Amino acid sequence: MTATTVGRPLTIEEYAPLARARLPEATWHYFEGGAGTESTVEANRAAFRRVRIRPRVLSDVSHCDTSTTILGEPASAPLGVAPMAYHELACEEGEVATVRAAGELRVPTVVGIFASRSFERIAEHATGPVWLQLYWLHRRGVLERVVRRAEDAGFRALVLTVDTPRLGRRLREARHGFHLPPHITAPNLDGEVTGFLHEHEDGSSALSRHADAFIDPSLNWSDLDWLRSRTRLPIVLKGVLSAADAARAADLGVDALIVSNHGGRQLDGASATLDALPDVVRAVAGRCPVFLDGGVRGGTDVLKALAAGARAVFVGRPVLWGLAAAGEAGARDVLTLLRDELEDAMALAGCPSLDSLTPDLLDRGAAAVAPAASYDESPEGRR
Repeated sequence: MTATTVGRPLTIEEYAPLARARLPEATWHYFEGGAGTESTVEANRAAFRRVRIRPRVLSDVSHCDTSTTILGEPASAPLGVAPMAYHELACEEGEVATVRAAGELRVPTVVGIFASRSFERIAEHATGPVWLQLYWLHRRGVLERVVRRAEDAGFRALVLTVDTPRLGRRLREARHGFHLPPHITAPNLDGEVTGFLHEHEDGSSALSRHADAFIDPSLNWSDLDWLRSRTRLPIVLKGVLSAADAARAADLGVDALIVSNHGGRQLDGASATLDALPDVVRAVAGRCPVFLDGGVRGGTDVLKALAAGARAVFVGRPVLWGLAAAGEAGARDVLTLLRDELEDAMALAGCPSLDSLTPDLLDRGAAAVAPAASYDESPEGRR
């Protein structure tokens, strides 16, 4: 069964077993695994299950509009593809298939610094916006060259991952001795930077050994000045969970934040992203848009995140499920399902527009986010 047959999946989670059946066991656990006991992976999902919706009635929902702008660019829905490494592990075309799928829906793809296709090739096939995710590497020269290549290729934003001074203890990867097959590389980085990625060692992950060697744990707030001085692109911080950090980032003029716990793959026991979102939105107070990733598996999840203050949500593992199950068509179907389910949820909740998704829609008691100042997405409003 694939996404192109009559029996195609009717929900996003139905793609998971299809993907698992097609992937090597170690690759499946690399995609699915989290840190430690994986309590944060489960917390992301539990947070969405816990929050209920109080629908409005007697609203004219004959037309529900999911279109929006994300960092000033039009999108058919408040969705995007979260950064993930090595899409070629899921399908032969790798990130090329992903950006084609996302482009058909006019939603952004955040391309990982460890993409398995070159920035130039990815951009050549992209019909929607592409952003570049960065880890802070020890070698600033490499980092600067990566940024320059992305700019020259037409990428539209930089997404600095700030929750990864070192990789979390990902026990599934270690148990399976996960490493990349020889034909998959990181073409956007110097060969010496990726030297560990193909080495098999029982009881450890090649990616964890690689990260320990090359990710710089000294990253701090002052480094944002260095990055800003090297690029003309908007800078988005990914991995913010606390109000204090959100307020400081907004004070420093970052262009957006992504509330994220790395899909539960970093600090085991970290807050669920939906739980952290309200405090972050309050702290930012409309100075920059706030996005969310982690645990989104359906249109009602998207609706809940938007009502709690997110401007858009980014989706990770389900896109890889779609790629593994049916390539570009599968990834496109995952994103289309999310958009269509969001539209259905809006109609049934009595909300004809994204602007009508406000905190009072959520039945979460004292945890409900107070309305924040509206963020102006026009070019004038974005500094």
